[in-house]
Amino acid sequence: MSRLSGLNTIVTGASSGIGEAIAQRFVAEGATVFAASRREPSISGVTWIETDVASSAACADLISAAGATLDVIVNNAGVQVEKTIAETTDEDYDLVMDVNVRGVFNCCRAAVRQMQTQVTGGSIINIGSVAGNHADHAMAVYNASKGAVHALTRAIATDHGRDAIRCNAISPGWILTALADAAFDLADDPVAARAAAARRHPGGRLGTPDEVAGLAVYLASPESSFVSGSCYTIDGGLTAQSPISPDDL
Repeated sequence: MSRLSGLNTIVTGASSGIGEAIAQRFVAEGATVFAASRREPSISGVTWIETDVASSAACADLISAAGATLDVIVNNAGVQVEKTIAETTDEDYDLVMDVNVRGVFNCCRAAVRQMQTQVTGGSIINIGSVAGNHADHAMAVYNASKGAVHALTRAIATDHGRDAIRCNAISPGWILTALADAAFDLADDPVAARAAAARRHPGGRLGTPDEVAGLAVYLASPESSFVSGSCYTIDGGLTAQSPISPDDL
């Protein structure tokens, strides 16, 4: 039997990158998937619901549209601005916080309220980032937003465990997505920057969206029934190592 067979699920930001990969894997594992995004995803087997997660009303409508039972929600929708705090404008701050923090908050609140009515509770999976614990250069407000996602994840797990609601975060490192490309594009030589980043990983490469999706399947499935309040790092060992490499010795 498929690992997510019979589960009713929502994936936000499902039109590209990690969200798209998670939605595809959920479908393959037997879940009913509602793909929430501003742009229609090119994924077969999902139901698209156009959603602006920065709107609390839109998030409440999203939960309602998914039906009478919500088993799993993956809050993946996110944006980034590649600037230091000195360069960040009020508009930059509002954009990132509205999507990355308010959007996750809105979806989590609506999901919790629905899951509280269900005997089976549910699983909430938030997509954080290693940037929430280890600051990426020139991404001040993005780093702050992902730290907030991690904190909110722990709060939900603490407050709503007795409602049979589990809440965990996945904290990807450098994954081959458009957001990573935007960061590399800041360099004078993006190709060289990408290669240098790959070399910094113990495995010598960046991750793929499908590798993140595999962890999401586990956290959505009954296999993780006693897992809650955790932030799972998936970065190929990048942040586990000393900043001093063998080349420095």
